[in-house]
Amino acid sequence: MNYYKEHARHYVGVDCVIFGLHEGRLNILLIKRRMMPGRDQWSLMGGFVEEAESLDAAAKRVLHQLTGLEDVYMEQVGAFGAIDRDPGARVISVAYCALLNFNEQDHQRMTDNDAQWVPVEEMPQLFFDHPAIVEKALGYLRQQVGRTPVVFRFLPELFTLSQLQSVYEAILGEKLDKRNFRKRIMETYDLEKTDLIDKTGSKRGATLYRRRLPGGQSSC
Repeated sequence: MNYYKEHARHYVGVDCVIFGLHEGRLNILLIKRRMMPGRDQWSLMGGFVEEAESLDAAAKRVLHQLTGLEDVYMEQVGAFGAIDRDPGARVISVAYCALLNFNEQDHQRMTDNDAQWVPVEEMPQLFFDHPAIVEKALGYLRQQVGRTPVVFRFLPELFTLSQLQSVYEAILGEKLDKRNFRKRIMETYDLEKTDLIDKTGSKRGATLYRRRLPGGQSSC
């Protein structure tokens, strides 16, 4: 029985703001729309929530359709419901922020969906209210950098402190003082210094670290 038939019905969708790190720069994954409204315009990857589907399940489905990945960090960052946000119909969108390893996505799916990685600072004009959604997700990500170990999702299991600092700088969009950063990061996280050296950047090389997980286990 429909107890709410006298009330208006609206479409509910999800939009995924997918971030990845490439060559020291924060990138966002965009697609070229193949349908109206907004055909050939850049936008986020999104879709409608199906009848027997939760919001989280819809976001995971949309992400999988685009990247082929399933076990991806994803958090809900807000809802967008302006009356005129979609010229096609009244659509309320719930936005998600996802962090993706740049090299792990299914490249064929990317091609099939006309998807492309774009540096955040070079982002083209987006359709709908997607610029506002990206701004919201980027603000959320920057907040998480100072509160949670989310940065380690952009790093391999073994990393140098310079690589770690580069991730922080890419997300925050600013340069950090090396000495202050290292002091703060060592106080914030339980990092284990290994006997391994990364010599890709110089002949002398740099020490590789790993993050200890709760309970004393290492991350690799």
